[in-house]
Amino acid sequence: MKKESRRAQRVSDLVRAEISRLALLEAHDPELRKVTITEVEMPADLRSARVYFSALGGDAERDAALAALDRASGFLRREVGRRCGLRFAPELHFFADRSIEHGARIEELLAKVVPRPRGEDEADDTAPDEGAPE
Repeated sequence: MKKESRRAQRVSDLVRAEISRLALLEAHDPELRKVTITEVEMPADLRSARVYFSALGGDAERDAALAALDRASGFLRREVGRRCGLRFAPELHFFADRSIEHGARIEELLAKVVPRPRGEDEADDTAPDEGAPE
C-alpha cells in the first residue's frame, strides 16, 4: 500500500476529530454517542476516507454502531466537508476497529504460554501496614 502524504495525514487527523465531535455532540442518534472514532485513512486525492471505529460491547453493539454510522453518513459527510474547508467532501466508508480485541486475545494467549514471575501472582499482603503496631 502506498504511504500517505503529509497533507493526507493532516487532513485525516482533522476529519477524525470532526467526525468524533459530530457523533458525540451534534448527531441525533443515541447509538452514535457510544462510538469512538479510532482512525481515518485518506488517499492523496482526499476524495474518500476509511473511518475506523470501536464500540463498547459485543458484536451486536458494533453492528448497531455501524448501522447508525451508515444512517448518519450523509450528515457527517456534509458537515465534515463544510467544517474542514475541503473542496470535495470525502465519501465516508466505515469499518469496525478490532485491534483492542486482538490485543486482548494476544495477552490472553501469552498469559497461558509464558509463566508470570513469582512476585506478580501473589498479593502484597506480606508488607506491614504503616501505623499498625507490630
